Amino acid sequence: MLIVAITIVDVQTPESIHLGPLLVVAPAITVSFGSAWLTGLIGALAVTAQAVIAVLHGGLTTPNHLSQIIGLAVLSIMAVVVCLTRDRRTAELAQVRSVSEAAQRALLRPLPRRIGPLEISSTYLAAEKEARIGGDLYAVARTGDRTRVLIGDVRGKGLAAVGEAAALMGAFQEAAHQHSTLPALADALDHSLCRYLTQFPGTDDEVQEHFITALLLEIPDHDLVARLTPCGHPPPLLISQGRVTTVPTAPAPPLGMCELEQGIRTSHTFAFQSGDTLLLYTDGLVEARDIGGAFYPLERRLARWPHCGPEMLIERVRQDLLAHTGGALRDDAAILALRRTAVAHTGHPDGELVGTGGRHTADQNPC
Repeated sequence: MLIVAITIVDVQTPESIHLGPLLVVAPAITVSFGSAWLTGLIGALAVTAQAVIAVLHGGLTTPNHLSQIIGLAVLSIMAVVVCLTRDRRTAELAQVRSVSEAAQRALLRPLPRRIGPLEISSTYLAAEKEARIGGDLYAVARTGDRTRVLIGDVRGKGLAAVGEAAALMGAFQEAAHQHSTLPALADALDHSLCRYLTQFPGTDDEVQEHFITALLLEIPDHDLVARLTPCGHPPPLLISQGRVTTVPTAPAPPLGMCELEQGIRTSHTFAFQSGDTLLLYTDGLVEARDIGGAFYPLERRLARWPHCGPEMLIERVRQDLLAHTGGALRDDAAILALRRTAVAHTGHPDGELVGTGGRHTADQNPC
């Protein structure tokens, strides 16, 4: 339409007025939405229209018209080159995203919606816009008649922290079945992480400053309690009978502080009744700021949704967090919600994770 309109107007105006150069707008606009082939086609049509104008306004061989035609052809070719470069970079970005998503699935395996007596939902928000993974982590292991949960936060953020997160999750999946208490499990994870951090001491001057805050949680099937061992991590929030409270925890060092003595971590037991929900999170959630610098008020916001199932609760928190920050996070954030149900859904005897494979029932209660 632009090409036709400009051509008609130029032909109808006196020869002293030259509107043909405006035809460059057509291929320039096409670059923003069209492929290289479409941009080339529009450029060719624009050059043809310029030739028509030249024939009707003084002749095709006049210096003015020749320079306009050549200039328009060169600019059209440049527009095609821009399209080709953009398409190549778009394909490369799509490939990087595909690899990133595959790495995330390998590192943070999707959790079952139900395991033992628990309904589970989780989400991960990466601080780096083009990344889908970072230094936050969570994992669940089924051992005997109990479920063990790990949530952690590697010092730092983004792809640089992925290696340490993967090392800790691998150690957890193995050690969770070998230790009878959470403090013993925490010490085993600490040993594994210290070995990992000291494998290549010559390549990192800040090995001693690398650590992971973590929280270990154990929920037995038949006792209406839960046990936790903190390792420098924010305490979980308990939603029970419409009230939101912070689960008390004792101070303890993070994992990976290799110079500290072992055996200093303890376990805390608290009531976890049927219908109660636990929200575990990393500090990227509560330290997220709005435009005015105010932290995200997680506990106050949870009081708005005391009857949500895990899946809906996670979704509400995610949307509310992004609205609070304007969609830009400064740190990775992992969120994990666990709700105890009245009926236990057990897994395989060997301790592998098992989901129901059916429709999630966490949202049967209204929010």
